[in-house]
Formats: sequence, C-alpha cells, structure tokens
Amino acid sequence: MDTERSKKLGTESIGKLLWSYSIPSIISMVAVALYNIVDRIFIGQGVGPLAISGLALTLPLMTLITAIGTLVGVGAASRMSIVLGKGDVEWARNILGNALILTFIMSAIFITLALTYMEEILVIFGGSEQTIPYAREFLQLVIPGSLFSNLSFSLSGLMRASGYPIKSMVVIISGVVLNVILAALFIFVFNMGIRGAALATVISMFMSALFAISHFCLPGSYIRFFRRCFKLKFFIIRNIVSIGLAPFLLNVVASSVNALLNVSLVTYGGDLAVGAFGIINSYMLFVVMIVMGLCQGMQPIVGYNYGAEKRGRVKQTLKLTIQVASIIVVSGFILGELLTSQLVRAFTDNEELMDITERGMRITFALMPLIGFQITTANFFQFISKAGIAIILSLSRQLIFLMPAIYICSRLWGLTGVWMAIPASDFFSTFVTALALWKVRAIFVDKPLLAEQPSLSNK
Repeated sequence: MDTERSKKLGTESIGKLLWSYSIPSIISMVAVALYNIVDRIFIGQGVGPLAISGLALTLPLMTLITAIGTLVGVGAASRMSIVLGKGDVEWARNILGNALILTFIMSAIFITLALTYMEEILVIFGGSEQTIPYAREFLQLVIPGSLFSNLSFSLSGLMRASGYPIKSMVVIISGVVLNVILAALFIFVFNMGIRGAALATVISMFMSALFAISHFCLPGSYIRFFRRCFKLKFFIIRNIVSIGLAPFLLNVVASSVNALLNVSLVTYGGDLAVGAFGIINSYMLFVVMIVMGLCQGMQPIVGYNYGAEKRGRVKQTLKLTIQVASIIVVSGFILGELLTSQLVRAFTDNEELMDITERGMRITFALMPLIGFQITTANFFQFISKAGIAIILSLSRQLIFLMPAIYICSRLWGLTGVWMAIPASDFFSTFVTALALWKVRAIFVDKPLLAEQPSLSNK
C-alpha cells in the first residue's frame, strides 16, 4: 500500500472500499470453506463414513491451529492498519517482523505439545477404537505442517492490511486449489486414504507460506522485511496479543466446545453422530467463512479511519458490513433448510449417517440468520482495539452459552438436545452483542475515537 493507496481508505466511498477489500477476502474464505467440504466429500466417498467421523474428531486440534494463526494474524493486521492510518511506516514494518517471529515461537510450542500428547487428547475429544486410527493418521502429518498454515494465515492478513488484498487472496486460493488437486490424486489414484488428504494439506500450505514470505522480501513491497524489524519489541508483541487475544480465545474455547460436542454426540448418538456434526459443521463453516471474509475486508477500512479519528466513516462501515453479513446468513439459512437432503447426500450414501445429519442440520440452523450481526460486531471491536469487549463477545456464544446448553439440553433430550444447544446459544449471544454495541454507542460521536499514541521512534 503506497501513500496514495493508504489515503483512499480515508476518502473513497465506503461501499466501494468494502467491495474492493471484501471480495478478495470472501473469495479466499469461500475457497477455504469449499476445500473443507470437498475434502470431507473425498474422504466420505473414497474412504468411508467412519473416516468422516475420524476427521471430525480432529476438529478441536485443527481449531487450535487456527487459534495461533488468528492470534498473530488478526492482532498484527489490525494494529498495522491503525498505525498506517497514523502514517507510521516504520512501526508497521516492525509489526511485520515481530509477527513472523511470534508465529514461529507459538507454532513450535503447539507442535511439541500436540505430538507429545496426541493419543490422550484424542481420547478426551471423544475418540473411540473405530475413529482414533483415522484421526491419528491425519494428525501425524498435519500437526508438524501447522507451521506453514499459521505463516500463510498471518502473512496473508498483513498483506491485506498493507494494501494488497488481491495478493492476499492469491496466497489462500493457490493453496486451496493445490490442496484439492493433490487430495483427489492421493486418495483416488494412489489410494493413500486419509493420510493422502493430510499430505495434500501440508504440501499446499507450504507453498502458500512460501509465496507469502516472498512478497515481503520483494524490494517493491511497501511494507517488507528489514533486518532491524526482527528485533522483538515488548510493546509490539503486547499490542498484537491484546488485539488477537479475542479470536485466539474464541478458537481455544471453540476447541473445548468441539470436544464436549464430540463426547456428547458419541454418548447419545454413537460414532456416526460425530461424523454427522462434521458434515453439518462443513456447511455452517462455509456460511461463516463468507461473513469472516467480509469482516476481513472491513478491517483495514475501520482500522485506518479509527486511527485517523474519522468517526462517521467508522460507523458507516460497520453499518454496511452488518447489512451485507445479514443477507449472507439469511441466504445460507434458506438454502440449508430447503436443500438439506441434497447437501448431505454429497458427503455419504450411508442411510444411517444421512438420517442423523439431516435431522441435526435442520435444528442447528434454526437461528442462523442472527449470527451475521454477532460475528461482524465482535470483529469490529477487535479492529478498533477494544480487546476487552471483543473477548467477552467472542466468548459469550461458546463458553457462556453453548457449553452449558450442551450439558443441560443433552441430559434432557439426548441427541436432539445436543443439536438444540446451538441455536439457543445463537439467540443469547446475539442479544448480549446488541447490548454491548448500544452501551458503547458514544464511540461514534463527540470525543475522538483513539487517543494519540507515540510513534515507534518515541517508544
């Protein structure tokens, strides 16, 4: 993002900016969601229904991988947008270098712990003798390769924040397309089963990470690596972590919720119920990822104008993003309710698995129209550095409402209760989010949004 491109964030039409920044992000997120769907279809059709359950069993650990990527990626990208709004390029470059080092450190810790305690973790997550072998075979490759996934996510976010949304999209899409091609080749041609899907994932994420790193090494890049930017600075790490803590905790809690869901599903519905949730979650993730792509497009606009203290543009951006997000989730809800059988049949022809999945999908999608507002608003608070509110809103749906709902409803209504817990948490978390936004409505008027902070040179 050169100086003129940066200034456009504070002057151009909000609608035009949101469109130009969101479309590449949405395409990237849709590509990732489609990969997850296609990957499960390949495994379900090419390996079997229990393999789908085994893959669903890995979801809590895969969510923890995402947690690391969001902690660094969202935190660093949000902070970079704000400091670029202040015109401090040197600060932005130091954020880039510190984000890279932090990604390596956190990935190394995760990989070591996950590989050491994999068997115990899978048992806690609801694994059985039938599903653990599939999960183990997948994770033995994917966990070490999570470093590349985290690098790809973190750096693509920084590319977008520094004014390269198209390149950011290419990083993600290139990895997804390669992943799908390799997965089909390894599963159906070389008969490598679920290990083939894992190998395809690692190779594709390595290529995406390599492409992202190369961008920040090019002399023509506005924000790029310099030797001095790799020196860890406490206040930069603190800023990254404080902003990224909300999505990080959300993913950590989501991992715990997924584990509780798996245990409850196995208890009240058996191994196939875990596979059913894997299918349901694939479609739900597809809708949510579109909204997340929209929010990623909102991030540099909100961050820049927040840093530049342009209150009206911040409010306008949030309002428009909520409207578009609501249209997306309502459309997803309608399609999910009307085409339930067709969506499920794409994954499996096992009648028992299909019956469980269709019933679960109709219940879990009941209040999907509400989540567009909830997701957008929670992300908005992250982007303006209100970490405390963002953390509360991010945790409310999963920790405060969903986990207790799973525990109570499953004991009252069995498997049906497990499904009912999801729309119940959607309702209550949306109410809390609306209340939080109303409480802080003063940030859009009167006093400046952000107190002046010293530049990097004064730190």
